[in-house]
Amino acid sequence: MPNKNKQQQHMTSIGGSAIMEGVMMRGPKDIASAVRTPSGEIVVDKRPISSLVTKYHVNKIPVLRGVFAFFDSLICSMRALMWSAEFFDLEDDSGEEPSKFDKWLTEKLGDKLKDYVIYFSVFISVIFSVGLFFVLPNLVTGFLHRFIEANVLMTLIEGIIRIALFLGYILLVSRMEEIKRVFQYHGAEHKTIFCYEAGLELTPENARKMSRLHPRCGTSFLVFVMIISIIMFSFISWDNMLVRICLRLLLLPVVAGLSYEVIRWAGRSQNRVVCLISKPGMLLQRITTREPDDAQLEVAIASMKAVLTGNKEDDKW
Repeated sequence: MPNKNKQQQHMTSIGGSAIMEGVMMRGPKDIASAVRTPSGEIVVDKRPISSLVTKYHVNKIPVLRGVFAFFDSLICSMRALMWSAEFFDLEDDSGEEPSKFDKWLTEKLGDKLKDYVIYFSVFISVIFSVGLFFVLPNLVTGFLHRFIEANVLMTLIEGIIRIALFLGYILLVSRMEEIKRVFQYHGAEHKTIFCYEAGLELTPENARKMSRLHPRCGTSFLVFVMIISIIMFSFISWDNMLVRICLRLLLLPVVAGLSYEVIRWAGRSQNRVVCLISKPGMLLQRITTREPDDAQLEVAIASMKAVLTGNKEDDKW
C-alpha cells in the first residue's frame, strides 16, 4: 500500500458516508448519493447543499460551526440512507392497507412527511447515543464515588467504561453481514477521496491502491469526542449526580465543536503530533472500514464525480 503522506497532494474538504449499497459524498456545492440497485445499475441523486452551517452563517466561527456541522451531517446521512433504502425491498409484503394514522399523517404532512421522519430519526439516534455512551457510564461510575474521591480518577474510569461500550458496540454490529457491506462502502469512500486528493484519474484501478483509513473519518471524530470529553468532564464535581449529568449534557455540544476543530486540523496537517493524536481513530477504522471490490469503488467514484465542480479551488481545505 502506498504511503498516504506522499500520495496526498490536494487537501480537499469533500467528505461522505456509506449508505445502503452505496456512498454519499458532500462537495463544496452539492450532495450526491450513489447506489447500485438490485439490477446492477448505478443511480445517482444530486442535490444542492442547503445546510445548517450555511443557513446560519457560522462556518467561520470555530467550535460553533462544529456543533451545526455535526447535526447537519446526521441529517444529510439519514436522508441519503432513507433514499438508498427505497431501492431495496425492506418492507413486509403482506399487502396490508396503511393504517388510519398513516393515512392521516400522509394527508396532513404530504411531501414533508419524509423530512419529519428524518428529523425524528436523528433525534432518537442522538438520545440513544447520549444515553448509552454518556449517561449510562456516568451512572455506573457514580456507584464508586463512595470509595474514590478524586474527580480526575472518577472521570478516567467513566471514560474507560464509555470507550469499552463504544468498542463493544462497534465489534458487535461489525459481525452483521449487512454492516460488513456498509463497511466496504465506507472503505470505498475513503479510497476514492484519497485517489482524488492524489491527483489521479478516478478509476477503480487507481482507487484500489489507496488507503482505506482517512484522518477526517467520522470514526476518528467519535474517538476525539471520547478523549476530549474525558478531559473536560474531569473538572466537574461528582458530589451531585443530577448536576453532574446536566452539566455533561450541556457540555456535549462544546465537546462536539472542539472535536470538529481537531479533526479539521488533522485533515489538513500531517506533522508528527497530528499523526499521533489521529492514531486511535485510524486504528478503529480498521474495524469500521473493509476492503471494497471494484464494483463498490465504481459507486463511490460515481458519487464523487457528481459533486466535483471542475475547479479544485472550490473544495480546497
